[in-house]
Amino acid sequence: MKRLGLVMLAVALCVVAARPVMAQGTLRYGVSAGLLMPVSDYNTLDKMGWVAGAGATYWLPGNVGIRGDLSYSSTAHKGTGATGSTKITGGMASVVYALMPASAPARLMITGGVGYYNIDLGGGIAKQSKIGFGGGAAVAFKLGTGSTRLVVGSRYTSVSTATKLNFVPITVGLTFGK
Repeated sequence: MKRLGLVMLAVALCVVAARPVMAQGTLRYGVSAGLLMPVSDYNTLDKMGWVAGAGATYWLPGNVGIRGDLSYSSTAHKGTGATGSTKITGGMASVVYALMPASAPARLMITGGVGYYNIDLGGGIAKQSKIGFGGGAAVAFKLGTGSTRLVVGSRYTSVSTATKLNFVPITVGLTFGK
């Protein structure tokens, strides 16, 4: 519960910091899907899987944004006779920094944040809800003359479970908005 309180505090601070400039910012939202690659201890337990998600970024002046993501992923267990899968549902609040202006045809962005994840390892093992941390990068390509962008990204994520669930999602998505 103490960790959930820290996540909620971080999200609240991001919202409070954004309030004075809300009339000046823009909102982009979108969906994504891709591969989830387990790394470290998680890689010894599970095979590569899939991930799907949705998110939104509120862009502040100066190429800085506040992002919220929700995701769902599944990876199958490894090993002879292994059955079942690991399912991870979660969300992350991040700070995003774009290295190019919004008008650029391709926009490189870096991100880092904190999240909260529910892990279901299957096989009768109790579900867990834990804090996670992540950092990564993405490139957003303009599609045509409108505001739609194709986004390709990845983010190393570490969830604080007993087996340290570390994973790297590689996603492709579309974003809309200003």
